[in-house]
Amino acid sequence: MAISGRFVALLAVAIVPTVLLASGWAGLAWVVVVVLAAALDVLLAADLTRVRIERRMPRLARRDTAADGTLVLANDGRRTLRGVVRDMWEPSAGHRPRRIRMTVPAGERRTARMRFTPFRRGRRRTDGVAVRAFGPLGLAARQRVVAAPGELVVTPPFRSRRHLPSRLARLRELDGETTLQLRGHGTEFDSLRDYVRGDDVRSIDWRATARRQDLVVRTWRPERDRRVVVIVDAGRAGAGRVGDEPRLDTFIESALLLGALAAAAGDRVDLAVLDDTVHDRVHGATRTDVVQRFGEALAMAEPGLAATDWSAVPALVDSITTSRALVVLASSLDSVGASGDLLAVLPRLTRRHAVVVTSIEDPAVHRTARGGVDPATTIRTPRGGRVPGLPSAERDVYRRAAAERTLLDADGAADVARRAGAEVVRGAPEDVPPLVADAYLRAKAAGRL
Repeated sequence: MAISGRFVALLAVAIVPTVLLASGWAGLAWVVVVVLAAALDVLLAADLTRVRIERRMPRLARRDTAADGTLVLANDGRRTLRGVVRDMWEPSAGHRPRRIRMTVPAGERRTARMRFTPFRRGRRRTDGVAVRAFGPLGLAARQRVVAAPGELVVTPPFRSRRHLPSRLARLRELDGETTLQLRGHGTEFDSLRDYVRGDDVRSIDWRATARRQDLVVRTWRPERDRRVVVIVDAGRAGAGRVGDEPRLDTFIESALLLGALAAAAGDRVDLAVLDDTVHDRVHGATRTDVVQRFGEALAMAEPGLAATDWSAVPALVDSITTSRALVVLASSLDSVGASGDLLAVLPRLTRRHAVVVTSIEDPAVHRTARGGVDPATTIRTPRGGRVPGLPSAERDVYRRAAAERTLLDADGAADVARRAGAEVVRGAPEDVPPLVADAYLRAKAAGRL
């Protein structure tokens, strides 16, 4: 049973006869009357065992984007339901309103609209709806949790979508839909032209030569419809934070933008989320559903502290495709020591595939290395004072030296990756997704896929 503010206010009225009549019996009598009225109110309230609840809502919602749903409450009892409904979603689902007042006559149903603005990725759940049914006096209510399980999968925000139109325009140029036409070594026939000294004699088209009575060679262009494999690092490299977000969010944005771009080009795109084991895979995504399928898989990705098993990546890629592919390792090269496992598998991958490795740079480290003081790196005691023992100038020197060391370590790891044959994409978190898309376009243009 639950009581209302009206019940508390009526109980407080008992103070009046107690003070005016200087007798506690009058006040006690008033309290008894109010309690009996509340008990009668509960008896006259709607029977909550005869209440049914249905949900109508989308299965997917994008983070930080509003999605609408409805809650249908049916009263199969004989009394009018005068109640307050509270849907029991997790707070991160961002549902509004939290409490809904509803009056449902006997044998009828009412619909309440809800809006979800989730602010965390993943699967948001609710097991039921708490319904509080008041009697006609509004003093007390019956309360019960009505089973109505619901689930909302919150996908990544895909902020890098704004870079997609410009990359699609460049892709159309590569595909010959504009005046730009690229030619180069490849296996896809393009056109015929006259033989020029230095041409490969294996390219001579003898039938065309016989018809024209002059040497004619075939020209080729790189194949356009190939395989793209994206490996998202959900291990400790993704757990590191740059600014307000973990690096994993940058890896996810890169995978979504590249997946949408490659699918638009007709390439076959596959995704794997990996730390010490493979958590999720997306195989055979099409142009129409690649963003949805990638988003649904990546919605469940959470950065962990386990070391990523990079030694399993070559076998994982081989299980996806046996032909040459563009393999994008969405991770971060921090130093030769920290990224040693990743660097060790690059020679095996680059022997058969074109490989792109991402590296996330922290703008705060660059500012500190240039001599700027970043508020996040200011060392203070719990009471707000500075740490004793070092003058301010010496502390700044140590900070700059540490920042320079961090940048040098990242440069060293990137150099090792390049010597192994991989292309390294480095930048701030907001710059990495479009840079990965540019690396894909360069590989398409050069025929390296």
